[in-house]
Amino acid sequence: MTRAGRVLLILAAVAAAGIGGYWFGGRGVSLRGPTAATEAAQAVRPAPGGPVIYYRDPDGKPFYSLEPKQTPDGRAYRAVLASEDINFDGQPTPPSTAARETQSSGGRRILYYRNPMGLPDVSKTPKKDAMGMDYIAVYEGEENDGSTVKISPGKLQRSGVAFEPAKLRVIAEPVRAPGSIQLDERRIAVISLRAESFIDHVEDVTTGSEVRKGQPLVRIYSPGVAVAAAEYLSTLNGRDAGALRGVRQRVLNLAIPQPFLDEIERTRQVPITFTWSAPRDGIVLERNVVDGQRVMPGDVLFRIADHSVVWAEVDVAERDLAAVAEGQSVTVRVRSYPDRVFPGKVALVYPHMNPATRTVRVRIELPNPEGLLKPDMYAEAEIDTGSGKPVLSVPDNAVIDSGDRQVVLVDKGEGRFEPRPVRLGRRGAGYVEIREGVSEGESVVTSANFLIDAESNLKAALKGLNDAGAPK
Repeated sequence: MTRAGRVLLILAAVAAAGIGGYWFGGRGVSLRGPTAATEAAQAVRPAPGGPVIYYRDPDGKPFYSLEPKQTPDGRAYRAVLASEDINFDGQPTPPSTAARETQSSGGRRILYYRNPMGLPDVSKTPKKDAMGMDYIAVYEGEENDGSTVKISPGKLQRSGVAFEPAKLRVIAEPVRAPGSIQLDERRIAVISLRAESFIDHVEDVTTGSEVRKGQPLVRIYSPGVAVAAAEYLSTLNGRDAGALRGVRQRVLNLAIPQPFLDEIERTRQVPITFTWSAPRDGIVLERNVVDGQRVMPGDVLFRIADHSVVWAEVDVAERDLAAVAEGQSVTVRVRSYPDRVFPGKVALVYPHMNPATRTVRVRIELPNPEGLLKPDMYAEAEIDTGSGKPVLSVPDNAVIDSGDRQVVLVDKGEGRFEPRPVRLGRRGAGYVEIREGVSEGESVVTSANFLIDAESNLKAALKGLNDAGAPK
């Protein structure tokens, strides 16, 4: 080697030594032996302790296990303790995810991890799914509780879960039915004669007029009534009590008003005509006579109806008929007065069904002191079929009804929920009666219960797949 070559080799060696020293100095690494400070730090460093969190490959490869395991060549995996320090900064490493989950669960052991999306996929080690979501830890004891599902507080808050206790309430269960206003048949009076007569004079009363009981309506002359009245007066003057009773009854059989007989007895004379008065308060529905008219027995002179009480006749659907009974309270509304409510009672459930509409007519009796309800008005009735007694009930939206089962979710506290099958009763005003399955005071989920029910169904499915799907 030439002299120039040897010089170049020496210079390269010196440069390499300088660069290496600079690098070690920048890294804080001393080329000298351990100092006293280093030995003291190593002496005071506590020994690793705490429970075994997981096991890792003895060669430091990224292979982990929650249970003791061996490498293919027979070497045991190394146990990693909760407090073990494995960093190079001199600061303790925070507990691993598995350690935090174990500590937050009261020291319970994690059995496995399940897919966060509910897929039938479980893992013995922490992992993420294809979307980057962490698998959910399943702790010891949870896999045996198949009757409850546990939801984390954060998930409950995000889901908007709401609760309401089961209470005793009076459930209003109205049956709605359409119909119309009709007159009370018992409050209609007809004025008709039993003998051939002539109308002498009709008072100023027309169809639609309101009349009072005892108000004069028409003055009548009747030959048959006059003959009977004369015979009655003759017998009355003769003071024959036995004959008087028979003659008086003959006059009464002609439906002569009592004032007419009173006048004969008072004046001892037979009037040529007699006045017929209104038998009751009401509205004149018909006036069929005029002055001088001849009327025959049975002809209707006037028809008068009392409107102070009317009927609402409504048609109740066949499916609601079993809940309707006489005496139940009813509220009726009519189109003419949409802001008014007219209270009444069920007076009669008719015994026959309309085969064309599959409805049954129900009669409702309504006070009408102001006369606002007119015959043939359209009406909407709401029949209160409730018993008036408080029953155990929950909100309608607390019940999950799949068609073949009805379930409510009972809050067991600490994010735990128990699906509880129930037997339902009456419904009304947003509540449903619970006849079996829930006790008074138990809180049930009223919002986001479908999400919790889906979680419960998922847990039941995972429990069934646990033996077959969990890694061995």
